[in-house]
Amino acid sequence: MKQVIKVIIPAQNEENAVGLVIDEIPKDFVDEIIVVDNGSTDETFKIAEDAGATAITESQHGYGKACLTGIEYALKNDPRPDIIVFIDGDRSDYPDQLPKLVKPIINNEVDFVIGSRAKGNKEDGSMTFPQVFGNWLATTLLRWFYGAKFTDLGPFRAIRTSSLIALKMRDEDFGWTVEMQIKAVKKGLRYLEVPVNYRKRIGFSKISGTIKGTLSAGYKIIWTIIKYL
Repeated sequence: MKQVIKVIIPAQNEENAVGLVIDEIPKDFVDEIIVVDNGSTDETFKIAEDAGATAITESQHGYGKACLTGIEYALKNDPRPDIIVFIDGDRSDYPDQLPKLVKPIINNEVDFVIGSRAKGNKEDGSMTFPQVFGNWLATTLLRWFYGAKFTDLGPFRAIRTSSLIALKMRDEDFGWTVEMQIKAVKKGLRYLEVPVNYRKRIGFSKISGTIKGTLSAGYKIIWTIIKYL
């Protein structure tokens, strides 16, 4: 039986990229694309709608908050998804690689798949040194403290809906991705990393584009890793 797949795209001021991301998602694999406009001051919402996505709003800023709002919408509207995919709205990921993430779940091989930028091909300049170092540090701590075999905290990821619900996600900002990975390990989910490619984002990064954003994200990620010990 065909699996129902919904894609959630958290987006804040991504008017130049979000339409391209939507266009490049393989529609034969996906039942609904949900763009969560996270307090944008540009045309992100309208462009997402015009591109054929379901656009909703979440005025409270925060990556995790936008994801939580997208999940709530996806679960309360038919058809209920079997798999939920998360991808950023800045076109740094390659949406056409989505089948690589969902097929292992469809085939019941795993419950959770992360697109690993560390295992794929990265365009020069697509990740800053603090991003690369931060990923290395976070995944090293995850291995030491939790025995987790991750190489990345990549935002491009897919998870079985029942497994996602069981994780009881809470984080509303920078700790979202690592919280999911920690809880997946603690819950005993079957997980897998698949190589994905990565390119320079369109527009300005709210996190890696500023010193404050980089430090805030790094602090929150490390705090989250310690919090769940």
